[in-house]
Amino acid sequence: MRFGILGETRAWHDDGTEAALGGPARRALLALLLVRPGEVVSADRLAEELDPGGGLSAHALQSQVSRLRTALGPAAAIERAGAGYRIVVAPDDVDACRFERLAREGRAALDDGDHGRSVALLREALQLWRGPALAEVAESEAARAAAVRLEELRLGALEDRIEGELRLGEHRAAVPELRELVGRHPLRERPAGLLMRALFAEGGQAEALVVFEETRRHLAEELGADPSAELAALHRELLNAAPSPSPVAPPAQLTSFVGRAEEVTEVAELLRVARLVTLIGPGGVGKTRLSVEVAGVAADEVCFVALAPLRDGSGLSQALLGALGLRENGLQLGSGPQTPVERLIAALSDRMLLLVLDNCEHVVEETAVLAARLLAACPRLRVLATSREPLGVIGEHVQQVRPLAGEAAVRLFTDRAGAVRRGFTADPGLVRRVCAALDDLPLAVELVAARLRTLDLDDLVGRLDDRLGVAARGSRTADGLYRIHL
Repeated sequence: MRFGILGETRAWHDDGTEAALGGPARRALLALLLVRPGEVVSADRLAEELDPGGGLSAHALQSQVSRLRTALGPAAAIERAGAGYRIVVAPDDVDACRFERLAREGRAALDDGDHGRSVALLREALQLWRGPALAEVAESEAARAAAVRLEELRLGALEDRIEGELRLGEHRAAVPELRELVGRHPLRERPAGLLMRALFAEGGQAEALVVFEETRRHLAEELGADPSAELAALHRELLNAAPSPSPVAPPAQLTSFVGRAEEVTEVAELLRVARLVTLIGPGGVGKTRLSVEVAGVAADEVCFVALAPLRDGSGLSQALLGALGLRENGLQLGSGPQTPVERLIAALSDRMLLLVLDNCEHVVEETAVLAARLLAACPRLRVLATSREPLGVIGEHVQQVRPLAGEAAVRLFTDRAGAVRRGFTADPGLVRRVCAALDDLPLAVELVAARLRTLDLDDLVGRLDDRLGVAARGSRTADGLYRIHL
């Protein structure tokens, strides 16, 4: 049989049906016996607690005990012991005892750094509460003391649970609850400190400072006291901390986007239903530029991670942390060293963000493993990757990026040539010949068009056979020489 005193006093049989306890006197009697299950409560104390005026006789008390025994049945024994009574039930069958055990275990898990288990245990403990503890015996002095102790434990468990959630990176969801908690307990410093940390993690440094000032004022006015050393130290950290940087945005483009408007729409629509899209194609085909244009229309918050500078996959997680603007500081709760992947998961677990991973081909295996783990742990995350080959992750949607269509390549060449030679005009057929020789690859077209600073188009066409590779040196910002083989 299960019993509940965290709210209205109730009892349930093993099959889930509720026992009919009867009127308030019997509920109050059961509550008093369940405060310390298995311990003897004197008959005089029970009579005094049930009727502070002294009108409850020993016979009347015995009658109430007898009726309560009948209501509970054989599953719970109420025994006469000396000059009092006790109820013989397993402590874990009483919600208050179970709550205390779960709260202790949750706190221990929090201290041990097992934040996921801690939050799960504390949530289970807090869900046992249905209202004020020992509500039927609110007039009893002993019951009030027990209720105050339980309520204090409840508040501590709530603070432990929120701290565990903050350590897991769930800052945004915790802020409203912490604001309400600070409003109900303005003199309690721990929730104020937790709120300051949560606000800072969400970029609200100024708001966090306001919370400290309000707490300091309440302490001074109500208690004539200053904030604790711990809260004051947190305040100093806030004053000295630089605001958390925003995720790296896609690079701003200096040139017009030519010839792929339909592809932008297609990939953006694909990202609405797919959480991992990989743009594949040969070098120079325009994967990076297409990903930048897609990111601009497919998401409100984007983080662009350039992987080309990585020599190998060992620095992949750190590259993502840097792009997301994550760094270690005392304001963000942690329990000792966390792995980079754990920090990424904590930061992205509840964040709606498009992560663009550009140039994955040389770290494709490591990227595939990390992307799969992040997507599995962060349900609101989407990934757009560019690579010369697919990542090979379950659920990946592969989009082949092809060279420009003939007319689009001509428009691109003309646009870029006009940027280096004012008033550039040329025979479209001649321009088409150049683009075809470049396989209509956008990077090659742009680099060759840049050579028109010093060459006429006729000269350029005449040198296609032996000078086109040299023409590729027209841009000092290219990742490397683009060599064309006719």
